[in-house]
Amino acid sequence: MKIILASSSLYRQSILEKLHIPFSCVAPNIDESKGPTESISEQVQRLAKEKALTIATQKPYINSYVIGSDQLASFKGQVLGKPGDFSTAKQQLKMFSGQTVRFHTGLCLVHSAKNQLSQIVETFDVTFKPLTDSQISTYLHIEQPYDCAGSFKCEGLGIALFESLDGRDPNTLMGLPLIALMDLFHSMSVDLFDYMQIDVDSSNELNM
Repeated sequence: MKIILASSSLYRQSILEKLHIPFSCVAPNIDESKGPTESISEQVQRLAKEKALTIATQKPYINSYVIGSDQLASFKGQVLGKPGDFSTAKQQLKMFSGQTVRFHTGLCLVHSAKNQLSQIVETFDVTFKPLTDSQISTYLHIEQPYDCAGSFKCEGLGIALFESLDGRDPNTLMGLPLIALMDLFHSMSVDLFDYMQIDVDSSNELNM
């Protein structure tokens, strides 16, 4: 069974590696502009589908399971942009102090040869601690997340800013919800446990 992750993201690759399944990565290179009337949920769902289909319909990959994923973060219904500099990042984090940011992740699984497509949108809420100017400045000087939407890296020191996390899968925060992915494969009658690779040392321990 061939599995393709339609992404060049190192974060998504590292998350998928947790499942111990063989896969390859191919960048989809699509236009990620927002549609004129799309909600945030509709946008991530469409883009995840476009990413998966862009790869799945190419001749080398039509017999592969192709995974597409797209994520946006929002605050009070507005999509969060990348700050670009210290001042803008500080303003964003001051706005989030004691508030909740929601992550929306679209996930799509496609197998062109079998004419199969399954998709889902997962949400995950992050509530921030009440933050002082000094705490925000210290965080920004250490992490410098100026190219990250919302001015924080949830996979890094950003965890120190949070008061609580609310969602069924923390991998959703990094853009690839594995619980949902397992569900999508199951909906196509694929049990990923059948394809998980056991290293030699672990295999020897199991046989002892």
